[in-house]
Amino acid sequence: MKFVIFLLAFFAIFMLPANTDPELNIALIGKTKNDSFYIQSYKGCQNFAKKHSKLSCIYDGPLDYQDPRSQAIVVSDLIDKNIDGLIISVTDSNHLTDKALKAAVLAKIPVLTFDSDLLPKDQEYRMAYVGTNNQDFGRALGEYAKRIAHKDQRNICIHSGYQSTPNLNDRIKGVRFALSGGESTDRLSGNSGWSEIDRCPLYSLGKRKLAIEQLEFVLQKPQTVINIAVAGFAQFSPDYIDKISQYKDRISSKESIIISADTEKIQLEALAQGLSNINIGQRPYEMGYLAAQLLYQYLINKQEPEKEFYFLDFHYCSVENYKVCTSATVKH
Repeated sequence: MKFVIFLLAFFAIFMLPANTDPELNIALIGKTKNDSFYIQSYKGCQNFAKKHSKLSCIYDGPLDYQDPRSQAIVVSDLIDKNIDGLIISVTDSNHLTDKALKAAVLAKIPVLTFDSDLLPKDQEYRMAYVGTNNQDFGRALGEYAKRIAHKDQRNICIHSGYQSTPNLNDRIKGVRFALSGGESTDRLSGNSGWSEIDRCPLYSLGKRKLAIEQLEFVLQKPQTVINIAVAGFAQFSPDYIDKISQYKDRISSKESIIISADTEKIQLEALAQGLSNINIGQRPYEMGYLAAQLLYQYLINKQEPEKEFYFLDFHYCSVENYKVCTSATVKH
């Protein structure tokens, strides 16, 4: 009798209805995989996923520097592996759309962009954008240059990454718009007294060693130049403090000026040592968290984002407030 009861209990266990809720895998792809900015975004995506047992967030991207082909290959591989959704910071809109996102649409894989959006002509291939309003961010960098510069300090050099990257180009436009007094987004050549020195903008492709070499090239010039970095590539390098310390007196006296995007921990360490004049930071963690939330709502409930653009704010860090300037960042 006991044996019969045991068998009934045994089969009852296996006859229970199985949990058939599907596992969902979404991927967050940065322009590079070794960038602390995108790692912060991934943490946001991960922390949202932890609240939903059937959701996982994976992280990918080109390993070392910005490369449109590598990014498109990474995205294509994920599409081939039947990823459920994609969150992408775009390096090159034309290449990514042609080589990967058109295939994502055919495979009915939803796409969100963060940090760097597709160009307007390609935005039909994504549902929404989450991140900084990049032209406004560029204007903020330019406006700070106007505040900090003396009347005879009107020469600038813009430092960027890849020449075709949408968000960085929007920031460059914002810088030029601010400094030209709203007259132009073209290269500055005396607009409202502001000019870009020869060979600038400088493009590092996101290579940190090259970004530092380019910054040193400008710092060694005898005239005062305002360096405006629309991304933090040089300051993301662990060698930045060692390499730039020799220019500390020039930076502190504002003979040379460094205005940089982003406020990652490694950058604030340099700022605290007087090796940057101002850093304007973004919300990478929140970008990843909100993008994952929007994608999950679509995958589970077919609820499309209510807006096309989800713009997040930014903050200012200086040597006076570097310990508290990022504290307003909301952690979920």
